[in-house]
Amino acid sequence: MKYLWLIVVCLFPQTVSAQSDWQEVLRDWMTAEDVEEAYSEDAMEFLANLAEQKINLNQTSREELESLPFLSSQQVEEIVAYIDRYHPLRTLNELMMIKSLDWNTRRLLLCFVEIGDEAPQRQRLDWSKMLKEGKQQVMTTVKIPLYQRKGDRQGYAGYPYRHDIRYQFNSRDRLKFGLTAAQDAGEPFFANKNKLGYDHYSYYFQLRNTGRLEELNVGMYRVQMGMGLVMNTAFYLGKLASLSSLGRSSHVLTAYSSRSASNFLRGAAATVRLSDHWKVTAFASYRPVDATLNSNGSVRTIVSDGYHRTEAELAKKDNTHELDLGFRLSWKPSLKKLSDSTATARKGLPFLNFNAVFTHFDRRIVPYTSSSSQLYRRDALSGNDFLNVSLDYGYTNHRFSFSGETAMNRSGALAALHMLRYRLSEEWTAMVLHRYYEQRYTAFHARSFSEGSSVQNEHGLYTGLAWSPSRSLQLQGYVDYAHFPGPRYLVSTTSDAVDALLFARVLYKRYTLEGRYRFHLRQRDNDTKTLLRNRYEHRGRLLLSFPLARLTLQTQADGVLFHTQTGNSRGVMVSQQASWQYRMLRVSANIGWFHTDDYDSRIYQYDPSVLYDFSFPVNYGHGIRYSVLARADVGRWMLAAKLGVLNYFDRAVISSGLQQIDASSQPDILLQARFKF
Repeated sequence: MKYLWLIVVCLFPQTVSAQSDWQEVLRDWMTAEDVEEAYSEDAMEFLANLAEQKINLNQTSREELESLPFLSSQQVEEIVAYIDRYHPLRTLNELMMIKSLDWNTRRLLLCFVEIGDEAPQRQRLDWSKMLKEGKQQVMTTVKIPLYQRKGDRQGYAGYPYRHDIRYQFNSRDRLKFGLTAAQDAGEPFFANKNKLGYDHYSYYFQLRNTGRLEELNVGMYRVQMGMGLVMNTAFYLGKLASLSSLGRSSHVLTAYSSRSASNFLRGAAATVRLSDHWKVTAFASYRPVDATLNSNGSVRTIVSDGYHRTEAELAKKDNTHELDLGFRLSWKPSLKKLSDSTATARKGLPFLNFNAVFTHFDRRIVPYTSSSSQLYRRDALSGNDFLNVSLDYGYTNHRFSFSGETAMNRSGALAALHMLRYRLSEEWTAMVLHRYYEQRYTAFHARSFSEGSSVQNEHGLYTGLAWSPSRSLQLQGYVDYAHFPGPRYLVSTTSDAVDALLFARVLYKRYTLEGRYRFHLRQRDNDTKTLLRNRYEHRGRLLLSFPLARLTLQTQADGVLFHTQTGNSRGVMVSQQASWQYRMLRVSANIGWFHTDDYDSRIYQYDPSVLYDFSFPVNYGHGIRYSVLARADVGRWMLAAKLGVLNYFDRAVISSGLQQIDASSQPDILLQARFKF
């Protein structure tokens, strides 16, 4: 029967398509609220790099598959076991045989993998050969506003254009190095504090798979440990999407090539295999950071937006320095080859890791004083030196996976996160997640699952259930309850939150119908800070997608109801997207009409964009947003251009302060060119 199914998927390859654009697939896979809360430019660049350097499933490893943040530990194990049993794979349609991969996850996976030759014999390090076989590319992007901000006339120190240039060398993903130079609109260029040209430079060197040295990073890089309770500067998408990658056994070291000027380390990091069971990772980093200072020269807040446009912003640039030292000691069973995974997928795979991170700032951090009215900052990071240690652990087999991390800071405060995912049958999957973050727990580089904005001051329980009786039907829902023992931003006492979502997708022939409803309850102080008021948010969406030859159409309707004791706020948006591709040319167009009462009922709309630029703009008020994107791949050249326009019907002035535009329309042009050699 197994071989009969293999014949079926090979005869009907149209059942899954590898030609999908990963940004569009990711948009379907996530909620707009995740984008609002956690999407970042560097996260999108991380995925863009993965999409550009696809994983060859016939030469892959468990560690390489774990670099894909949307795969769960169970899915990674089953993919590895399937590859071992049926290698070499002949077509990507064989992924349909892996039962833990639901339709949408499989569709997203196809954007990052390919079928190539079988794995060659392990080769010695040959620098001349790697340099000869390496592939290079240079790419530049510029954003041109067809309007003028108030700061462009007086206030900003630089030109109104955003631009960057990138160079990268990559030899079979074993040797990689490159440079990214980036400039935001309004920042000085070859002037002021940017006398070396661009405002931000990312430079990196990465070497992998050289005997016991599994990886070496010099320059700028990211580190991810455990479930993110002590260190996570790597990929993070938000509360809902992070559920897939939480609890995987191996950490991630990756080169940092983003144009974003935050969330990275600078120095050196390496992973060394000590034996078949043990490996160690160590890193050292020293870098300048931006900070808002108190009158006595101490730090009030660390600034991470990376903007240096005005004299005030330039005064904060690199005025503080940060030292980070850390290591990770990892143990797991010996898996010398993929064939060990077939039995392990059923018996189970345990792992255990010890993590430690030390952070030092040359200025003392003092976020709260006795005269401050911001009670939520009372337990924020304070001092010069910070130490965090943790144990992360887990066990995975073909039916369930358990993972957890328990962390402690130097004052003895605890943070713990545990997750259990169980596949009840081929159709049903259930998940439970519990987190306990003490109010006094602080970790400068911690990022993990939370309802709040940090790994602190939160206790919560998440329960989710998914039902996929067939490829044509998928139902999913979850309920997440969070309790906050201490004050938070705009909340001066103990509070609670409830988040629930119901999602359904129906496939009929070539048509896809998707619907979702999300309920969110949050609490906030009243005007006199004597009582908490509940804030209820209801969001709904209907989406219909249907392909017509080379043309794909997608119609979407969104609705929002925001309710408080003082009144209601409503919003609606209807949008249409069309994508057309013929040989070397690809064109996408998007238009959406929106009408909301205020910012509380805002709605987000996916907007196709150029490489390394993920656009999910916020819409509120009354207006229309439209864009046209064209891309042509001609030989070694890729050329792309995008026109995007936001036009309001209810105002003659857009934004405020130095960002103010004295018009009701905001058009932008994005131009991009890439050359491979």
